[in-house]
Amino acid sequence: MANIKRFIKAIKDYYTSGQTGDIAFLKFEVFGMSANPAIVAQMQDLAGYYPSIDLEQLRQLPEGTLGYEYAQHMLKNGIQPLEISDDLQAEADRNPFALRYTVTHDIFHVLLGFDTCYAGEMGVAAFTIAQDYSKLFNAFGPVMTHIYPLIFRAQSQQMRANIRRGQALGKQAECLVSYRFEEDWARPIADIRAELGLILKESELAGTQTGNAAKGQTQQTIAA
Repeated sequence: MANIKRFIKAIKDYYTSGQTGDIAFLKFEVFGMSANPAIVAQMQDLAGYYPSIDLEQLRQLPEGTLGYEYAQHMLKNGIQPLEISDDLQAEADRNPFALRYTVTHDIFHVLLGFDTCYAGEMGVAAFTIAQDYSKLFNAFGPVMTHIYPLIFRAQSQQMRANIRRGQALGKQAECLVSYRFEEDWARPIADIRAELGLILKESELAGTQTGNAAKGQTQQTIAA
């Protein structure tokens, strides 16, 4: 298991060079953020699965494909795919859930339609909790629902709407964290959303539009 010294180095790398992958991965190890047994079982065949992501290559795909939309999201927000250092690869092989959650976080943003402001991050977090990935994630639910809207008052209305929408999507969708998105970059994103159950009925959408109403500082996605 990764030690505290390595985690401190990851924090330093984040603040000095913007390297977010190591700290995003290691927080699972350091804080004991383990997956629920059902998720662990689904992740077994993903051990060692770590395809590289080339944003320039993905942006050449047809508009409307998963790869194109993901690349546009990343480039628009100045985000690089989360990668981990070579010395953590063996640790990642032993914890495929932590690795997949780390590298797919921004893919979740694209598929769910949430931007990277605090309200958007709460939408993704609500989805994750509803998917029942981890008991520790689930324990965060009350804080997210009741405390965060009070802290980020300018985004509180959109935050609550995103939380409702994220919860609704998470309850009906297939397990996203075990999906091999990297093999479907060239597929239409609309088809993938339909296949994975990421489309809500009109009645379920009432009061849950994401949009860009929540204005505020965007953030690197290490805390979702």
